[in-house]
Amino acid sequence: MSTEEHFIDIEIKLAHQEDLVEALNQRVYEQQQQIDKLELLCATLAQRLREQPQGGGAGMPHERPPHY
Repeated sequence: MSTEEHFIDIEIKLAHQEDLVEALNQRVYEQQQQIDKLELLCATLAQRLREQPQGGGAGMPHERPPHY
């Protein structure tokens, strides 16, 4: 293998690595967006739970389910 062929091989491998790094960066970005949305959803749900009256029934009497 000549020096020129060796450099071409290295350049090809480098190009593939650059593509892979870019794809991985994009995936990490997308996952971070999803994490941000989930954190907001969890915070919203936690706030709603804190705002509910104690007892969790929201003032509803305990009733037997209709299948009894």
